Amino acid sequence: MTELNDRCLDQVVVGDGLPPLRVDVTATTIVLGALAARDWRPMHHDHDFAVNRNGTRDIFMNTPNQAAWFERYLTDWTGPKGRLGRMKFKMSGSVFPGDTMVLAGTVKDVSTDDTGCGWVTVEVALTVEGDVKTSCVASVALPTSRDDNPWARRGDRWKP
Repeated sequence: MTELNDRCLDQVVVGDGLPPLRVDVTATTIVLGALAARDWRPMHHDHDFAVNRNGTRDIFMNTPNQAAWFERYLTDWTGPKGRLGRMKFKMSGSVFPGDTMVLAGTVKDVSTDDTGCGWVTVEVALTVEGDVKTSCVASVALPTSRDDNPWARRGDRWKP
């Protein structure tokens, strides 16, 4: 997903699959994510603490870091005019250094609200070796035409 998209609502259909994003996770990936979120808890940067005090395999990715990966995945797909409205996710496993996480999504709904804002609901799974570690449902605003820009919506015109 390296090419820049400029996706409009009329280009999206329920059932569309988003291209998967594969990420080889390193200790640096995890530590920098925790640092960016100002999450100083040692299970996200101290191997000895994570293994010997928490009983986990290694340090593991924190919640804001996973949220950032979901946001990146969705906005890579939408392009620069895609605007995240709401996102909910459920973590059911940990992501460790050495894992290859794969994010893959499916369009579940396409609609336009009463203000004319176009919305796409996407279900995304973050998996490691086929095991779902985190599931996510997100609503993303997309332009309804080339002249529309969800980022220009304010006040009563923006109802995520």
